Amino acid sequence: MASMSKWTFLQAMCLVVSLSKAVPENYEDDIDVNFGPNYFNEITEEDQMEGETPTPSPEPCKGPVFTKWDKLFTMLENSQMKENMLLQYTDDIIKVELQSLREEMLQFVAQYGGSCASAVESSVRRAGIQTETRLQNAIDRVREVSADQSTQHDAALQQLLAASVNQAARLERLENDCLKWRGRGLASQAKSVQTRHLMQEVSETENGGRLEKTLAPISNELQTIREQLTLYTKSVFANSLPSGCDTGLLFPTRSSTAYVEVSPKTPFQTNAVTICLWVKPTQVLNKTILFSYSTTGNAYELQLVLNGQSVFFTVDGETHLVQASGAAQEGQWVHICAVWSSQQGLASLWVNGQQSASSPGVAEGHELRSKGSILLGQEYGRFFRHLSIPDTFDAELAFTGKMTGVNMWDRVLDSKEISQQARLDGSGCGIRGNVVAWGVSDIKPKGGVKLIY
Repeated sequence: MASMSKWTFLQAMCLVVSLSKAVPENYEDDIDVNFGPNYFNEITEEDQMEGETPTPSPEPCKGPVFTKWDKLFTMLENSQMKENMLLQYTDDIIKVELQSLREEMLQFVAQYGGSCASAVESSVRRAGIQTETRLQNAIDRVREVSADQSTQHDAALQQLLAASVNQAARLERLENDCLKWRGRGLASQAKSVQTRHLMQEVSETENGGRLEKTLAPISNELQTIREQLTLYTKSVFANSLPSGCDTGLLFPTRSSTAYVEVSPKTPFQTNAVTICLWVKPTQVLNKTILFSYSTTGNAYELQLVLNGQSVFFTVDGETHLVQASGAAQEGQWVHICAVWSSQQGLASLWVNGQQSASSPGVAEGHELRSKGSILLGQEYGRFFRHLSIPDTFDAELAFTGKMTGVNMWDRVLDSKEISQQARLDGSGCGIRGNVVAWGVSDIKPKGGVKLIY
């Protein structure tokens, strides 16, 4: 139908063009105006004679006289009228064809528009499903890779932990072997000296009365050897770390910037706590901070303090405390554990594996808040809100000496668990807390504090 309409339109246009070309060529030959008798359109000899005076002759009836210009204008008007009629006819044909074409287009859209829209919609839906599937596959691959990497990291950490434990055990065995060989050497030396003196004196004496006099210098020499062995043992333990610990902290001087920041393994909020550590104070003074835990709401949540030779353990401020007297000595390692439970507020202090003090009603019903800060050798105190200022600590509270084996649990440890950590020649450092674990938790020494091995 559309092809027939186009063919009709082309025929009409060809007709208009042919007529417009044919009319000007035939203006003088083929057009017959027919406004009157033909003789009125003829140019007579009288019209050609200009300036000549016509001879009057009587005529009974005279018609209109047309000049050649009148005839020319009449032909032009007739051709214009015909052209206008052709143009009007062409316009009518074009209008009719355009109307029929519009109707056909509307019919086509009504027939095929719904199927096209549904096809586009289905294509978009399929593309969306494919995109979502690809994104989900990519996310699954990322999760698998992350899980594999996490597993590998955990395995590597376990291997490192096992290696550190094995290394600590080997060092402990070597140290014990060294002490044993040293002791055996001194003992054999003592026995040889004793045997030599006995044989010499027996050979020189003739009766048993003089034997007692000869044993006196031998006894003195044995006492000297024993004292040397004791001094050697003390020097070995003084220069080494206790309980199988392979690393420690050295606080060389009292300073307002010397402290250690500890990051807990996981955030915690608990109603019970146990803190254990080894310390060797260089000097015991009034109020030396060993361990402090502060939050934005309470700068004195937990504190473990040396006060002279006594140890103080406070919970939720200095008004709630338990004290153990005569616990610390200058230049000697001591193991301290502080235990507290909000149920009945029972708090206790353990020194070298033995309970030295306990007190009920210490911060009973209190709950330790999470997201706090743990410091070793210093406290934030009233300066807790100025963490970015490095010189806001009190130098009079700073700890000097050595520290190791710092662990923290969110529960109460029993006496057996505490005593296992307190053996000087044992392997208590292998027992680690679930909140702070020595050798695992992140520690950051500041202000000249050194990590020693």
